[in-house]
Amino acid sequence: MIEITRLVLDVGLLVLIWMIQLIVYPSFLFYTAKELIAWHKMYTKAIALIVIPLMLGQLGIIIYQVFLVQNTYTLTSIILVVFLWGITLLKFAPMHQQISEGNTHEKLLKKLVQNNWVRTLIWTILCAMSATSVFFLNNL
Repeated sequence: MIEITRLVLDVGLLVLIWMIQLIVYPSFLFYTAKELIAWHKMYTKAIALIVIPLMLGQLGIIIYQVFLVQNTYTLTSIILVVFLWGITLLKFAPMHQQISEGNTHEKLLKKLVQNNWVRTLIWTILCAMSATSVFFLNNL
């Protein structure tokens, strides 16, 4: 059951990150500075209601899985999730803070899109690992 719950969370984060990468972040370039600042403040509050529970759930389940068994799957998962938390808090949160404070320069907005490919790739890998565990490896 824990593996299915993890897969649901991983799929949720996968869909979310791809929507953010392909739709949300690129759309920031089409707002005027004033419109983006206003929209961004609403966006960050709303998206947090979705992202935070998913990320906390994913982290909690992976920590639990590591305590149950230490293998390549669980250890790789925890390393990737800790890395995601680190870059989200240390790199992406400050960029979003800059936008909220009025920095809407094209260079920052493009950097947000470009740098987010790393998170997109890692969440894609995590979801693929989770799906493989559930459907092909009999729940490592």
